[in-house]
Amino acid sequence: MPGSKSKKVTVRPLTPDRWPDLECLFGPRGACGGCWCMWWRLPRSQFEKRKGAANKRAFKKIVLSGAVPGLLAYVGQEPVGWCAVQPRDKFPGLDRSRVLKRVDDEPVWSVPCFYIAKEHRRAGVSRRLLEAAIAHARKQGARILEGYPVEPKKGRMSDVFAWTGLASAFRDADFAEVARRSETRPLMRRVL
Repeated sequence: MPGSKSKKVTVRPLTPDRWPDLECLFGPRGACGGCWCMWWRLPRSQFEKRKGAANKRAFKKIVLSGAVPGLLAYVGQEPVGWCAVQPRDKFPGLDRSRVLKRVDDEPVWSVPCFYIAKEHRRAGVSRRLLEAAIAHARKQGARILEGYPVEPKKGRMSDVFAWTGLASAFRDADFAEVARRSETRPLMRRVL
C-alpha cells in the first residue's frame, strides 16, 4: 500500500499559489461531500445550500484574500493532507455546537478539521499536520491552540468519522483535555 510512513512529509501554508494543490487533494467532490472546508464557517442551512461549487468559490475567495486558512501536507510534490488552523472566531459553527462551545473567554486558535488522501491515511500525516499547526499558530502570536477530536468508544473507527482528528494524536502533541460534553468528543488545548 502506498503511504507516507516511510516518506518525508513536508507542510506548507495554503497560499493563493497553492490553490491548485488543494483542488487536486480535495478532488471534484470537495473533500467530504462538497465541504471545501466551509462546514465550521457557515450556518448549517447556508452550508447545505452551498455544497459543492458555491462552497468552493467561497473558500477560494478566503484563500485569494491573502488569509492563510490552513496547511497542506506533501509527499514530494504530491499534496496528501490538509488541516484548517486559524483563530477560533473564523469558525463560528463551533460556537453553535453545544458540545464544542467555548469553555472560557480566552482568545484561542483552532484546528477544527483534517482531510488526508485515502492512500496516505494511517501513516502519520495528520500528526505531522498537527505539529505544523502548532508552529504556525505560535508564529502568528497565538497563545492557546484548541482541537475538537473524536475519541472512539472501541479501538478503530471509520476514517470518514475522524475528520476532526483523533484524541490520541492530540495527546501525543501535548494537548490536554479541558472539557468533555459528549462521551466521544473531548475539547483539547495546548498552551503555546
